[in-house]
Amino acid sequence: MAFGNPYAAYQTTAVKTASQGKLVVMLYQGAEKELTSAQKCFDSESKIPASKIESFGKHIMKAQEIINELQVSLDMDKGGQIAQNLMSLYVFFNKELMDVSIKQDKDKLTGLLDMIKQLGSAWEAAAANTQADSIPQAQRTLNITG
Repeated sequence: MAFGNPYAAYQTTAVKTASQGKLVVMLYQGAEKELTSAQKCFDSESKIPASKIESFGKHIMKAQEIINELQVSLDMDKGGQIAQNLMSLYVFFNKELMDVSIKQDKDKLTGLLDMIKQLGSAWEAAAANTQADSIPQAQRTLNITG
């Protein structure tokens, strides 16, 4: 079976086979990528040229869609206080991203990007720890994964 776009096929397989923790990490990486791309739309005077306004808006919108996906993936029943705190944070992110989009505020965007990076790193560490816990002791001792 031939694939028209091997990269898209690889991405689809990566998502379908990823653990829940890895999926959350992938969402954070996607948000980081979109916000970084939005940040690149600013010129040296922290303004967005007319030719890049549409691109800027698309990147912000994609980041908001990713944050929305993180929101709907929360298990509010089992997640307790952590899920409530994350929900509040995601609501904050979307509110701030709307403000960034309207005001084209590079400094606020930079602050949000830093927060997304920190949270993504924390989730990455948590996912790695969870994965390490699921590897049989003999494999961990011998440093064999697979």
